[in-house]
Amino acid sequence: MTDRERDLGQAPEVEAAQWGGVWEVERYELWEAAGDAVFSGWSRREFLQAAGGVVVCLLVRPAVAQPPPRGRFFSGSAPRQIGAWLHLDEKGNVTAYSGKVEVGQNVRTMLVQAVAEELRVPVERITMVLGDTQQCPFDAGTFGSRSAPSMVPQMRRAAAALREVLLDLAAERWQVSRDALAAEQGEILHKGDGRRIPYQELAGGQRIMRIIPDDVPLQPPDRWQVQGTAVKKVNALQIVTGKHRYTSDVQLPGMLYGKVLRPPALRARLRSVEIRHAESREGVVVVRDGDFVGVAAPTAWDAEQALAAIEADWEVAPEPDDHNLYEDLKRSAVSGDARFSGRAGFGRSGAAGDVERSLREADIVLEQAYRVAYIAHAPLEPRAAVAQWEDGRLTVWTGTQRPFGVRDELARQFGLSPDQVRVIVPDTGSGYGGKHTGEAAIEAARLARAAGRPVKLVWTREEEFQWAYFRPAGLIEIRSGVRRDGRLIAWECHNYNSGQSALATPYDVPNRRVEFHRSDAPLRQGSYRALAATANTFARETHMDELAVKLQLDPVEFRLKNLTDPRLTAVLKAAVEAFGWGKPAQNGRGFGVACGTEKGSYVATCAEVEVDPEEKRVRVVRAVTAFECGAILNPDQLRNQVEGALVMGLGGALWEEIRFQQGKITNARFSAYRVPRFRDIPSIEVVLLDRKDLPSAGAGETPIIAIAPAVGNAIYAACGIRLRSMPLLGDEWKAATSG
Repeated sequence: MTDRERDLGQAPEVEAAQWGGVWEVERYELWEAAGDAVFSGWSRREFLQAAGGVVVCLLVRPAVAQPPPRGRFFSGSAPRQIGAWLHLDEKGNVTAYSGKVEVGQNVRTMLVQAVAEELRVPVERITMVLGDTQQCPFDAGTFGSRSAPSMVPQMRRAAAALREVLLDLAAERWQVSRDALAAEQGEILHKGDGRRIPYQELAGGQRIMRIIPDDVPLQPPDRWQVQGTAVKKVNALQIVTGKHRYTSDVQLPGMLYGKVLRPPALRARLRSVEIRHAESREGVVVVRDGDFVGVAAPTAWDAEQALAAIEADWEVAPEPDDHNLYEDLKRSAVSGDARFSGRAGFGRSGAAGDVERSLREADIVLEQAYRVAYIAHAPLEPRAAVAQWEDGRLTVWTGTQRPFGVRDELARQFGLSPDQVRVIVPDTGSGYGGKHTGEAAIEAARLARAAGRPVKLVWTREEEFQWAYFRPAGLIEIRSGVRRDGRLIAWECHNYNSGQSALATPYDVPNRRVEFHRSDAPLRQGSYRALAATANTFARETHMDELAVKLQLDPVEFRLKNLTDPRLTAVLKAAVEAFGWGKPAQNGRGFGVACGTEKGSYVATCAEVEVDPEEKRVRVVRAVTAFECGAILNPDQLRNQVEGALVMGLGGALWEEIRFQQGKITNARFSAYRVPRFRDIPSIEVVLLDRKDLPSAGAGETPIIAIAPAVGNAIYAACGIRLRSMPLLGDEWKAATSG
């Protein structure tokens, strides 16, 4: 073990705190393998009681070729030594280390800005090392919009601490007061006589292992010079010129190419297999271990041909279809009192007041059900890994959002200690919450161990659709009561299966009850950008629009009448002002609005759509989104995030839906699974509210949650067809326009 490895992960500050003290139950891909180790000191019965009987850690797992092994969410802690995060070399260049990974959200530039701001060095002199478990401090993963609120402050504190050390060294060398010195542009300046000394002369290239003080002074937002500015993406040139190398581009000497035999259906079991024809092919290694069968060959083509030569007999059990999906989700839901007790952060669900009495007293009562389909992450880069064994140690290059989690999965799978496994994550071609588990890494490592040579394994698009986990489908039932004056007095919401994120209404309702119910899901499911906030916001904001129609109130007026949260009110007002809400729509067009909050940030979206029911055509003409996430760290990159979320959200809003029959995904290719295309993109306007008086929150998730209900409400305004299912242009739309 190197000195650097020994220094990492020694402090008591556990990364689990970065979850904000709230278990996010819809991260099914982690819960399915969590086991009792996550809840040390809790019996399983105690945990279920704490969750009100609605959260179960162990789910039925499909028989994928390589299921993730049992394990913990977290292992390790964040070090407090400066040298674990930053190194200043003899030339004055800075290397910064973080366990976060780059999956297109531009975390690299954001963290470089944080270091540059506090250390007072030019951005060009900072190199960011990300997602390398041998070099970087432990991190639970890049998810949950936690990089801005947790990792940016960490890098700022480390950089500020190093700056203070350098000021101390200069004061000691010159025998002057610290107050006479300033740090700027990689040098210490004597403000009186103008003397300067470069940082590297003070540090001498040595690692500085002093502890980062809790009270290290940080630059206040109103004095930021680097943060809060539009610094360009630090490696943009490599990306646009094709020089950047993703996991699927990694090449090692003597490397073989791997393929894995997949079952014909999700829970199929292998009865027998004939591998002699594959083994007889030149240079081919065949691995058989239980239900796992794979090949490694000199070329990807050779691997495909060897795999095709394997004859397998599978036992296929009866599997559900998607025809009765939502009924099945409700029927299989855990029964009993589903209200969360508040233990372990489950307090986002719960009850207040007397819902039943207030419903009886309401002037208008509305009860509706809303549905959200399974959808795929559809990343540009499918799962990929390159594995290499050397002297009993394993190194894997893979695209994952949880490098340390995958490291631990590999260690458990092969009986190694974590320090015998190194996971390196090249900048990855998107994840959207879909790359939290290490299936491809484990498969490549199994093949590489058998072959005695490095092995690259890249999932096909069909494998990505069939064997990755999906955003959970969900059924959301809402009952509400409102007075004639437009004030909400009762709200009851039940979410079946999709999750509890943004389940609680942000509107001021004195009598409310919200519950999440775990269901027996037919497909493997897990994290997706914004988790269940998209589903719950779609249901709530569609329901609010329906109430406004019944009350004959303007949808914006109705929302403002029931809002007391000043931040949500601010984004709603900003969006409608920029949109020009209140002007009449052209014939065949309609306007819609929606708003919401999740993970400390706030969003409101207005949409204009053009509808031709006879042609069964819907076109989103324009979208205006106002977004606020505290102090803005980089306005250009934040705008990119919001725009990207809107485009991605259009796919789930209008078209995306996983269809399945008998355990087989029936639209497992882009020709059958509709994602947004260039011609689908509307005019997009983004309004950013910069709150320098508030800490920065994440922006990778919340902007996606309001586009679907805004579009659905606009469709209703245009043609009078109310759609309560995502995708909006799915079966419900087809039925409504079939006549």
